[in-house]
Amino acid sequence: MKIRLALPADIPAVFEVRTGVRENHMSMAELAVIGVTPDTLPGMLEGDGRGWVAEEDGRVLAFAMADAADATVFALFVRDGSEGRGLGRLLMAEAEQWLFARGCAQIWLVTDSDRAVRANGFYRHLGWTDDGLQDDGQVRFIKRA
Repeated sequence: MKIRLALPADIPAVFEVRTGVRENHMSMAELAVIGVTPDTLPGMLEGDGRGWVAEEDGRVLAFAMADAADATVFALFVRDGSEGRGLGRLLMAEAEQWLFARGCAQIWLVTDSDRAVRANGFYRHLGWTDDGLQDDGQVRFIKRA
């Protein structure tokens, strides 16, 4: 298994992972409503945006995406059936290091406020701090360099 920068050629696999998760599931139509489509994703991988994939035998198992202009990790998803292998931890480390290297003193992300959602415990385990409930019902986590 290797972690590498995401490329435009990875976009179909990234959407396959994203739409195949059990928790925080979104369909292609739901993603399109928030502006995430196969046409918009390439722009999120350049400039102030970056993405990484965890790949094994040519298959994308997980991905993360970050935006340095907003100092945020806005996506981290692991393919159903590939959880528990440390892929999320490795991808988050890449995103965090990149954001801090780009000069972000504090980074943030949002996730479901339901404590039963695995992401909540995962982010806490990685040293992220709960920064409160947002207007949309999600919880914001922060991490300082």
